[in-house]
Amino acid sequence: MEMSAMDPGRNDIGRIVAEIAEEMRGHAHRGKVADYIPPLACVPVEKFGLAVVMADGTVHCAGDCDEPFSIQSISKVFALTLVLGAVGDQLWKRVGREPSGSAFNSIVQLETEHGIPRNPFINAGAIVVCDVLLGGLQPREAIGQMLRFVRELAGDDTIAIDETVARAEQETGFRNMALANYMRAFGNIHAPVDLVLGTYFHFCALAMSCRQLALAGRFLMADGRNPVSGFSVVTPRRARRINALMMSCGHYDNSGDFAYRIGLPGKSGVGGGILAVVPGIASIAVWSPGLNRSGNSHLGQLALERLVQKTGWSVFEPRVGSQA
Repeated sequence: MEMSAMDPGRNDIGRIVAEIAEEMRGHAHRGKVADYIPPLACVPVEKFGLAVVMADGTVHCAGDCDEPFSIQSISKVFALTLVLGAVGDQLWKRVGREPSGSAFNSIVQLETEHGIPRNPFINAGAIVVCDVLLGGLQPREAIGQMLRFVRELAGDDTIAIDETVARAEQETGFRNMALANYMRAFGNIHAPVDLVLGTYFHFCALAMSCRQLALAGRFLMADGRNPVSGFSVVTPRRARRINALMMSCGHYDNSGDFAYRIGLPGKSGVGGGILAVVPGIASIAVWSPGLNRSGNSHLGQLALERLVQKTGWSVFEPRVGSQA
């Protein structure tokens, strides 16, 4: 892939990552942790981690980059990848591909749009994705499939589901229960609601570090394959389409501002993580648990903005030359 005139050499990326982590460490305004899920409310707001995995496999990390955190809605990227592999474009009969312009857990649009969620990255859309994945599978099988998938992507068998978080989501997820039952009333949820939600809550409870998450996202920066092993995860066309959805829908009603400020495909989670993709160049994961009003990591977004400013990695930057 062509590179921007601003692109630093690979030896500079480690320095840039360290500089950004140092700046974020001293930042006064850090946002507010997601206190409506009790285990997330206990995470220290001072935490910050950043990992950048380059196309050649080089990893640059700083801060709390090896501390696992609840990836929450970032798991929707991996669930979408799995379901597209299972049913392909049939999914789009039940889920849209448009930005919602609403909060991640909003029920407002479902009535006027007859139980069809706007996209697979809002809660309603991800619940439908879980329902599709359960076609022919028991929840335990679907959860095991997801866990094996992310472990394989990251090359790390230590990745696990935080059962404490999963239980807490089950005990407090009343709005998600409402979304699922409402879509069931429209015929867009087929399996028993409790089984669909149990699967969804376990997906959200995946715990990964920045390093693991950035490694798991490599296939999206490399036309659907692992850039080191060459193993194909999805087709290049499907990888581009997943990236397009991440760009337009990955940050709920904050997606437009994320594209404006950062200009990369990305997906956030209320655990404070963000997975971002620089097509052909890098996979990035950042974690800072304090959220902005839209439920996205406040410092995570700021760190990514600093990164694209220093590297020219925005997909909207003019491209000259080619990658060495």
